[in-house]
Amino acid sequence: MKHKMKSQIEAIVIGASAGGIQAISTILSGLPASFQLPIIIVLHIPSSHPSTLSKLFKNIVKIDVKEAEEKENIKRGTIYFASPGYHLLIEKDHTFSFSNEAPVYFSRPSIDVTFESAAWTYGEKLVALLLTGANQDGANGLRIIKESGGTTIVQDPAGAEQPEMPRSGLPYVLPENIMSLNQISEYLLKAGQESGKML
Repeated sequence: MKHKMKSQIEAIVIGASAGGIQAISTILSGLPASFQLPIIIVLHIPSSHPSTLSKLFKNIVKIDVKEAEEKENIKRGTIYFASPGYHLLIEKDHTFSFSNEAPVYFSRPSIDVTFESAAWTYGEKLVALLLTGANQDGANGLRIIKESGGTTIVQDPAGAEQPEMPRSGLPYVLPENIMSLNQISEYLLKAGQESGKML
């Protein structure tokens, strides 16, 4: 099945919860070091523990990976993980900001919060992925991204470790954008190649 690719993509946002580390590893491990799009990831993790995600993924991916910092400029060719205990927002000037407002679906960082702010910033130049998880965080953000003209993709719930999260996003994706992890990886690889042609 062919997936329609928009000519201009400026950023990718990914949301996941239970089972997310393995799912994200599968998607990102095949991307080359030359991949130029920024990837911003919200993964539900306990706020009581310091995040080790950036250290873990440095051994898995070929792209630069780090934890997002407040007021930091979002750079191409970098994977950013949301810090535990704070909502991660993307500002109009393409910097990050943090919020300690109430958790959403018992989660802070919330996928919805990041997705919504990304929609306002990137509009139709955004790709959003909603992966495995056991609640509905991310579905409302996916809706807003779709309404803003962005591309919305969900992991096929049939192959997800926890299907509730991707299932909650199904109303906001085209049927061809319900993908396996390998299909998502191929899609991102193509997106990166198309982005590279525009540099």
